[in-house]
Amino acid sequence: MRIFQFWFILLLLVFFFSHNAQRMARAFTGTYGINYGRIADNIPSPDDVATLLRAAKIKNVRIYDADHSVLNAFKGTGLELVIGLPNGFVKDMSANADHALTWVKDNVMAFLPDTNIVGIAVGNEVLGGSDSDLSVSLLGAVKNIHNATKKLGIDDSVQITTSHSQAVFANSFPPSSCIFKDGVAQLMKPLLEFFSQIGSPFCLNAYPFLAYTYNPDTIDINYALFQKNKGIYDEKTDLHYDNMLDAQIDAAYVALEDAGFKKMEVIITETGWASHGDQNEPAATPTNARTYNYNLRKRLAKRKGTPLRPKMMLKAYIFALFNENSKPGASSEKNYGLFKADGSISYEIGFSGLKSSSAPSSILSVKEFRAQALFGSYLSVFTISATVLLLLLRI
Repeated sequence: MRIFQFWFILLLLVFFFSHNAQRMARAFTGTYGINYGRIADNIPSPDDVATLLRAAKIKNVRIYDADHSVLNAFKGTGLELVIGLPNGFVKDMSANADHALTWVKDNVMAFLPDTNIVGIAVGNEVLGGSDSDLSVSLLGAVKNIHNATKKLGIDDSVQITTSHSQAVFANSFPPSSCIFKDGVAQLMKPLLEFFSQIGSPFCLNAYPFLAYTYNPDTIDINYALFQKNKGIYDEKTDLHYDNMLDAQIDAAYVALEDAGFKKMEVIITETGWASHGDQNEPAATPTNARTYNYNLRKRLAKRKGTPLRPKMMLKAYIFALFNENSKPGASSEKNYGLFKADGSISYEIGFSGLKSSSAPSSILSVKEFRAQALFGSYLSVFTISATVLLLLLRI
């Protein structure tokens, strides 16, 4: 009888853990992620990048497309990947559900489960932009991509999102005054309603660097860099802010509450600080970049929320993995990388384990990583089984 009880409980445990693992794959696991941009002609290969990320213990990764060389390189690594549907595809995906289904089949389904794709970001900073036709198409694209994952039976493990810039807000200072712009609100509300139905967060790209660059006379740079400062006080909420990023996030929470979505989580999908810029970007220095990213990493490691949402643990994807020498625009756009083109650290922010990363023996190969992961899985099952058996023997 005890043997029957043992195997019955073991099967229940296996089902429980596998079911919850699938559900957890929808979320940002942990607090720290990174954006892997590739608009450059001098960065490491995707295989080397996968090795670098494992060595740095960065599990959550976002890319801006669905490049198959990256998807293949990430197979068997355990890295949790959010892929992007570029803005150039949004109108077509909105107009044609069959095209959306084909795209998901070719770029997601074909790589599962070996490549751990946990999300699809449909467009980037679409609302609040200058292309009104693109903005109108966003919701249709989001729905068609989601419906495609549903038809393929992967909607429980692949989350659909889209990221917004702060241009969607009419005002964000003080945080309690933030609302969505009139033109944006008409499109934002039905989008938020759909995301609320499918359990997706509000994704925000927030840059204290840009806010300071545009307003150096009114913003204390220490406030932007998580350094000691007097902060700001929001009279309406009676809350004090000692850093700008928390204030930017809470401004988004206020706008969401005003729109009727008080319970929606805000995740930062881009934030960072440039290490070099043009003459009108004097704050873009290696020292400031190191300070911001070091202090941000410490902030995220605390696993706490913001003043307005203290129980909602802050999660952020850092921009970016590498400097991207082929990006258009200001010099700062090319210089957000935590790592140099050769894979070495741009500035020290706590990735001490990478000091000897040039030595092959110091980093697990993909084959070694897979072997350890398999051993870990067997060990976990053995541990659970042994624990259950001991409990049953006491009955």
